[in-house]
Amino acid sequence: MQRATDSAPETNATPRFLSSRLPLAGAHVREKYLSAAVLVLVLAALFAPALPASAWPIPHYVDSRSWFGLPNAGDVLSNLAFLALGVWGLMLLRARPDAPAGTGWLFVGLILTCVGSTFYHLAPDVPQRLVADRLGMAVAFAGFLGIAASERVSMRAGRVLVLLMMVAGPLAAWVARDNITPWAVVQFGGMALAAGLALTRPRLGALGVPLGGVIFFYVLAKLFELGDAAVFEATGHLVSGHTLKHLAAALAAWPVISTLRDRRVG
Repeated sequence: MQRATDSAPETNATPRFLSSRLPLAGAHVREKYLSAAVLVLVLAALFAPALPASAWPIPHYVDSRSWFGLPNAGDVLSNLAFLALGVWGLMLLRARPDAPAGTGWLFVGLILTCVGSTFYHLAPDVPQRLVADRLGMAVAFAGFLGIAASERVSMRAGRVLVLLMMVAGPLAAWVARDNITPWAVVQFGGMALAAGLALTRPRLGALGVPLGGVIFFYVLAKLFELGDAAVFEATGHLVSGHTLKHLAAALAAWPVISTLRDRRVG
């Protein structure tokens, strides 16, 4: 961004001078609003009534079929979609120094989600394994919020939000063994924050990541998760809702990958 001191002297202000000031002022205002929203979420995570882990019941997945000795094959093998899109994204990222803050962590988080979710779904009746599943999701979510803040507020805001979420997300996932409240705030409050950012105008110089597309696939994944048994019955036991949830959640990275792939630096 061009600095105000690089334009015409203050005593002879021109439209060009004003245009160089307004984006900077807008960024400062948006940073203040973002800081206030994040503070509300932090206070909610810290001081909202604690909910025991039993308040978020561990689901019993409808498709437990094995394939060549692999238990819960549908829910396990569908995690490969996270790995594929994570690796693809990292490969594209090497040629994109203009990528928003958090992009790399999004793709790393997808790979970690593949590992953690596979570990969990091999034995989903072991509650302790759920932590591994959530840790990967927390890293990917931190990356996405960093992208959203970078695209709509400022690169500085994106970097700070990534750093905050890289601490808060995994910590909330770990604490969720006993108190589910912080994890609920991270997941649902964080997505509400992302939706709010998606409704604002992109900042000047933004790469143009379609945040609404990411949110669409996230919501679709949640719907598949809630309809695990219904989808299983509707497809004649071909595929379960939770298996499709993994595929939809992995596709949430597609709008980011598409932007990195289709737009060239300069």
